[in-house]
Amino acid sequence: VQLVESGGGLVQPGGSLRLTCGASGFTFSTYYMSWVRQAPGKGREWVSSIDAAGSSTYYADSVKGRFTMSRDNAKNTLYLQLNSLKSEDPALYSCATYRSLGTGYVSFPPPISEHGLWGQGTQVTVSS
Repeated sequence: VQLVESGGGLVQPGGSLRLTCGASGFTFSTYYMSWVRQAPGKGREWVSSIDAAGSSTYYADSVKGRFTMSRDNAKNTLYLQLNSLKSEDPALYSCATYRSLGTGYVSFPPPISEHGLWGQGTQVTVSS
């Protein structure tokens, strides 16, 4: 049972990256999923979430209009497209499971503590 992120790297301000999260060992298509980031010296910050079918997405105000979350349930893969990257975006970006269908009420932003399985994260650096 694991989540594995990739796609991070160094990008100039205004640049773009596409993060990928591969899931295995559980029924990916039944879970709400989230991306969460953590900058050095700061706590975890919720970035975005997506429902199990991929039909609804939710974003933190700080990334709304710049980041796009999506999923491919046939490939057990989650994505986060990061556009117009800013100096406040560098962090370790991790994907995590939120709620399985039918197991409880969902709220957005979701509490960080209610995320279950976490990946190891992928680092995003923004620098000119």
